[in-house]
Amino acid sequence: MVVGFSASKVEDMKTLMIVDDDSDDCVFFSKSVSEMDGNVQCVIAISGEDALMQLRKMNVLPDFIFLDLNMPRMDGRQCLAELKKDFKLKDIPVIIFTTSSAQRDIDDTKKLGAAYFLTKPFDFHLLHLKIQFIMERISHTTFIVME
Repeated sequence: MVVGFSASKVEDMKTLMIVDDDSDDCVFFSKSVSEMDGNVQCVIAISGEDALMQLRKMNVLPDFIFLDLNMPRMDGRQCLAELKKDFKLKDIPVIIFTTSSAQRDIDDTKKLGAAYFLTKPFDFHLLHLKIQFIMERISHTTFIVME
């Protein structure tokens, strides 16, 4: 599912993929994205398997993947490992987007190749600000933890 289309030129469009089995979190995230500058669209995947399937079929890949850790069947760590093994997908920055703030989760996902670790904020405005910050900072190679 894709949300947040605008009338902007396709080459100016940024695409974010949210991978989360919680539909409320997907709606919360996609609403935040849709209220950005109009040049951002959101693709939703409801599981790690769904994300990999969608990504492998895409001609134009998303600019960022926001990945939940706690999902059934294939959790976020497993999905991240698969993303980083795939030649076509390995360079997409992956932002861990989870309720966890456990140091082990931060360390494990950093080792697996995540670009950022973002603990899910429950405030709409704060989520909006954090997504914008990440999109602006993505060119930096430093791993960042945000709570």
